[in-house]
Amino acid sequence: MGRPIEIGLLWHSDSNRNLGVGALTVGNMALVREAAAQAGREPRFHLFAPRDQRPPYVEGFASRHAITRNFLLAPSGYWRAIGRLDVMLDIGAGDSFTDIYFSRRFAFLIATKYACIARGVPLVLSPQTIGPFTRQPHTALAAAALRRAALIFVRDPMSADAVRTLAPRARLFQSIDVAFALPFTPAPKGPGLRVGVNVSGLLYSGGYTGRNDFGLELDYWDYTHRLIDSLLAEPGVTVELIPHVDEPNLPNDDDGRAADLLADRYPEVVRVPSFRSPVEAKSYISGLDFLVGARMHATIAAYSAGVPVVPVSYSRKFEGLYGALGYAWLVPARGMATDAALALTLEAFHRRDELAAAIRDGDAVVQQGLQTYVAALADLFGSLR
Repeated sequence: MGRPIEIGLLWHSDSNRNLGVGALTVGNMALVREAAAQAGREPRFHLFAPRDQRPPYVEGFASRHAITRNFLLAPSGYWRAIGRLDVMLDIGAGDSFTDIYFSRRFAFLIATKYACIARGVPLVLSPQTIGPFTRQPHTALAAAALRRAALIFVRDPMSADAVRTLAPRARLFQSIDVAFALPFTPAPKGPGLRVGVNVSGLLYSGGYTGRNDFGLELDYWDYTHRLIDSLLAEPGVTVELIPHVDEPNLPNDDDGRAADLLADRYPEVVRVPSFRSPVEAKSYISGLDFLVGARMHATIAAYSAGVPVVPVSYSRKFEGLYGALGYAWLVPARGMATDAALALTLEAFHRRDELAAAIRDGDAVVQQGLQTYVAALADLFGSLR
């Protein structure tokens, strides 16, 4: 076996209150270990994560670094730390490499990439959503970074198109979300029909400002209430509220707060306690018979555990991912009215066996996407000296 490879994990997290970001970290580490084993190398992981006060739920790091302004600017900070690496795997928190968020967020994302390029550390964009880019100088800066990346992996065809437009000669691979590789312990089913509703605190609040920030056509508040009313009227059904983002300091983004409000409104439902880790969340979700979810990684947890699921999409990352899987049971919240969305969701509930079959059919696409990523990483790791 060759010497250990020093691998940076950029914009991953071992403690993010959004368990989807944690799911990316755990899943990516599992796949990187597989690739390193194929290359006959031992991986040593170095985490570069946004600061978070939650206790870590991921282990196995040789070093941890909190990405702050001071850390990026200090000569003894980010620049020195990345100089010890053989390769940097940048997952962009899953969907942050775009200009649809605040410019400060983009600045941090692009600065960390450019520093790797300037330092001569091979930059790999791990499977993620890339784009859209709609303004300058964001588009030009993103294009330059994409052209200089060693490898680029996207988790959906829309992102692949965005990369081809900005950097036609980039080393681009169509892969899949690494959270499909998140391990879990299968939970027992029953009794009765257990239906999970993952209510997004962000959508339930109307977005960050409360003014329908995502331009939804459906009334998510009304849709959620009517959905729970309808499910509770079904014989033998227990409705369980499944939080996936625990942000008590950001009430508009807190699934737990939305779940508490709904539990007060519907005493018959089960308010599931907030999970301590993404593995715990997926293990619990695996015991459900059906899930309706507006947090993408809650729906990926269901899908990859074989649980019939209806994703409620507020972003093209949903359509891109599930479109690549040929999975049609998705509510496009920006392009479907409330009545139609509710009807589609209840139809899916009554056709759960068909959804389960569609998930089984999509598994080949998932496995091919994961193995594309592993094989390319194994080749890269084998070439490092």
